[in-house]
Amino acid sequence: EYGIKFLAPEGVSTESEASASDVAALIKQIRQDKASAIFVENVTNPRLIEQIASETGLKVGGELYSDALSDKNGPAATYLEMMRHNITTIKGAILGS
Repeated sequence: EYGIKFLAPEGVSTESEASASDVAALIKQIRQDKASAIFVENVTNPRLIEQIASETGLKVGGELYSDALSDKNGPAATYLEMMRHNITTIKGAILGS
């Protein structure tokens, strides 16, 4: 275990939005866990994450790739580049670099 916990504001599908009570519960969990970072996925609308970041005082740590790669000139054009990008982004947000 790396001591990293992932929480998601979205529903089961990336196309469904979390309810107000789901968002409130997530904000409560973030505060209880003293989260150090919050991230946007490349395939989702960043609006909800930005709202959660604002309400919790966290900065958005960056964009992570999960269900789709970037274009060929982007930071995650292949699976390996996607994994490297995500690791670098998470590490930078957690360690503040």
